[in-house]
Amino acid sequence: MHVILIGPPASGKGTQAAVLKERFQIAHISTGDMLRAAMKAGTPLGKEAENYMSTGQLVPDELVIKLVLERLKQDDAKSGFLLDGFPRTRAQAEALDEALNQAGKAIDAVVFVDVPDKTVVERITGRRSDPETGAIYHLQFNPPPPEVADRVIQRDDDTEGAVKVRLEKYHNETEPIIPFYREKGVLKEINGLDTPAAVTAAILEVLA
Repeated sequence: MHVILIGPPASGKGTQAAVLKERFQIAHISTGDMLRAAMKAGTPLGKEAENYMSTGQLVPDELVIKLVLERLKQDDAKSGFLLDGFPRTRAQAEALDEALNQAGKAIDAVVFVDVPDKTVVERITGRRSDPETGAIYHLQFNPPPPEVADRVIQRDDDTEGAVKVRLEKYHNETEPIIPFYREKGVLKEINGLDTPAAVTAAILEVLA
């Protein structure tokens, strides 16, 4: 099974990716983790990516595609994979599609976990972290206990202004891949407003 998981920030992709990885015993490929692993291993592509990242540049799409294909050759991805965080743009989606075709592979499903902007803002701006323990709380859904409530903090990238910037980037860059995969007939749209368990059940149903 070859699956791509997409959705706005705080749509629950990380939670669902962990469940799908265990359920189907497929490789969960996060591009951030993949880049770090390639650089740590000192592979030729990893070294090339490090040259860009060390100078604050974005890793070119062509190189990321090569890294993804290299990652897909590893043993744990032979039975299937779940791509998380890539593709981020329509250009990346088109390039990935072409590269997979050349490698004799294809995407079986693109799971789009849809959550409205208002909910994304509520989920992210309500987050608070405990600087002493690293525990994450939410003012509405998982309030910090009284004994730590005075010391929890809000991260800089969890402010409303920062969230709106991330959402704007998502709408401008990532949303255009949705019609691309819809036209290919592989897009599976999921309501991300349900409970995590209900979202999991809906994803399993469409993948079945």
